[in-house]
This record gives sequence, structure tokens and C-alpha cells, in this order.
Amino acid sequence: MTMGSVGTWKKQIGDSVVPGDVLVEIETDKAQMDFECQEEGYLAKILVEAGANDVPVGKPIAILVEEKEDIDKFADYAPEETSPSTKAEQPKVEVDNAKKETQSKDTSRASTDRIFASPLARNIASERGIDLAQIKGTGPNDRIIKADVENYIPSAASQSPVTSSQTASPTATYTDIPQSNIRKVIAQRLSESKQNVPHYYLTVEVNMDKILKLREALNRDSDGSYKLSVNDFVVKSAALALKNVPEVNSAWYNDYIRQLIATATPTGLITPIVTNADTKGLAIISNEIKEMARRAREGKLAPNEYQGGTFAVSNLGMYGIKSFTAIINPPQSCILAVGSTTQKVIPDASNESSYKVVNTMHVTLSCDHRVVDGAVGAQWLKTWRSYIENPLKLLL
Repeated sequence: MTMGSVGTWKKQIGDSVVPGDVLVEIETDKAQMDFECQEEGYLAKILVEAGANDVPVGKPIAILVEEKEDIDKFADYAPEETSPSTKAEQPKVEVDNAKKETQSKDTSRASTDRIFASPLARNIASERGIDLAQIKGTGPNDRIIKADVENYIPSAASQSPVTSSQTASPTATYTDIPQSNIRKVIAQRLSESKQNVPHYYLTVEVNMDKILKLREALNRDSDGSYKLSVNDFVVKSAALALKNVPEVNSAWYNDYIRQLIATATPTGLITPIVTNADTKGLAIISNEIKEMARRAREGKLAPNEYQGGTFAVSNLGMYGIKSFTAIINPPQSCILAVGSTTQKVIPDASNESSYKVVNTMHVTLSCDHRVVDGAVGAQWLKTWRSYIENPLKLLL
């Protein structure tokens, strides 16, 4: 993490603070967390306002003082990098006095090389097919800035006729949605993974009849302390398969396994960790997954709850997705993509002249070929499948 965002300030200038008080909410590249005070004192100055994005790690965001009388000393304080005296002055354009009297602003910008516009404004205008000569700048020295291009509405005379076969106008109404830190990190990491990690994929179809019956029986006998899902069996089976085929674990932590569960949040995908999943019961795994998924959606996970996992599970079956392939999240070497359970008609082995309906599920294992050979990935998938199709083995 190199950048973060400042959320809501929980204290205001002049407020007293003690160790443990929440000072401000900080959004990291994975979650939103509370920043707690470490010392007793008073909040004298807020240096970074709420809502600021891309704040470098290590940059001061506030000033605390020990004595209340010292608060006023920082009323007019400004960091050097934001002080007005250090800001670069806007370039001045000197124009001969005689030309000032004979030329208007419009004629002075008649040619393209006389149009003063910021690089960003030029890029936006180029993308939307807008002639900068038609825009009046509101920046320093009539310079055209981003807002001028975005707010520009072409006159009727400058618009070309639009037919039904034409695409939408580049100036059509739209909404810019700011990207969260989480979304930026997801875009960066997964793009790098797809470009640099040699993925290969292994897909199998598994019979779900036995595990669905076991799940139904266990939930029926539950006293309300748990409600098992198919995903809980998937996670438990994956952890045991990792123990049987440890080569698939790209990071081995002293004989214990950290398992990640991909969870969709309003700001992007995050993978909470189920630690020691191979030694935990289904009920404990189920409750932990539900609790961490809830806190992940609220942005309340602690860093140790989503960092350092070794194997990931991504389940889109609840959305009716039959099968898909997932992108590996480095430095992990594998991720299991789980589809929905569907019914299928197959020949009945006990009666050659009849058929039967079975419940099946497609899963795809994405592997990093630099770490996991094809035979190793296939062995892991075979082991995982044996737990799913014979769920009583989970008790051994």
C-alpha cells in the first residue's frame, strides 16, 4: 500500500483525545478502518480534509498538541507543500500594447497554435471531437481547463445533422464515478497477473447428490447455531486437499493453511481469510465466512484478515453461473472457480435401460504454471473431488 484516502473525521479541531479514541476513518487499498489515537492531547489542526484521495503513506494528516493553549498557534499553519508561497505562478503571456488595442480575444485564438488549454482539456476535447476554438476558457489568462470542455454545449450552427444510424454524441450526458482505492488496486494487480502469470485451467464436473443430502440433514438437525451452505463444504474440502497435495500451496505457514474466500463489496472484490480451515468443523467455517463477508462488505476488515492467504475460492454459483475461470491473485498460485449446481440426466448404472437425474456442479482450477505443474494441479483437483463426492471423508 502506497496511497490511501481520508474518510470521515471523528474529532474536530479543539477536541480532546485519549489513547484508543477514533480520530478518523482511513480507506486503504483493501478496506476501511478506524485510525486510533496513540497519545493524549488535543486536535490542533486537520491537514488533510475528509474525502481526500491518493494521500501518500507517511504524509501528516493532522497535528496533536499536549496543551489546549497551544491549539491557536496552529490556526494559520499550512504545510510547505501546500503553502501558497510555494505554488508555481501561472505563466504570464505578454502582449504588445498595440496588439491589445486592435485584437479581440476571439481573433487572438483564431488559429490552433494560439489556443491556450491544459493538456487534460486537450485530451478530453480530442476524445469527444470538440473544437477548442469554440470554447471560452475560464482559467488563468483565459486558459481552457477541464471544466470548460466538460461544460461545453455546442451551438446549433456548429452541430452536424444527426441521423438514426449515427452513434451517440460524444457530448451526451454521462456520470463520472470516482474509482475507489480498492478498485484501483484490483485493476492493477489483476491486469499484472493476467499479463505476467502463465495461467492454465483444469475443469471437472462433480456429482453433488451426497453432499446435498448431508447438508440437508445437518441443517435440519441444527439448533439455529449454524446454517451450512455448499460453499462451506467446498472450502473444507479445498483445505483438506491442500493438506494432501501441499505443492499447490504457494506459501506454506508452519503446517497450517490460510484459505481465502472472494467476497463482492460495493467498492470491489476482497478475499477474507479462513485460517486453519483444515482443522475446523463445517459449522465454524460457515459462521466465520458469513461474519467476515458481512464485515468485508462494510469495509471493516482488519489487514490481517485479508492479507497472507495461500489459496482462493471464488463462488458465483449463487448467481446462476454454470462455469467460469478466475484470475489468480499473486503471490498465490491457484484459485478455484465454483459454478452453480444443476440437474442432469445420465444413464442409470444399476439398470441399463433406464436413466436417472443427478445434481452436478462445474468447477475450474486456475493454476500458475511457474509454480504448479499440470499433473500436480490435476492431482489436487482429483483429491478435492473425492471429498465432495464422498463427504463422509470430511469426518476422518
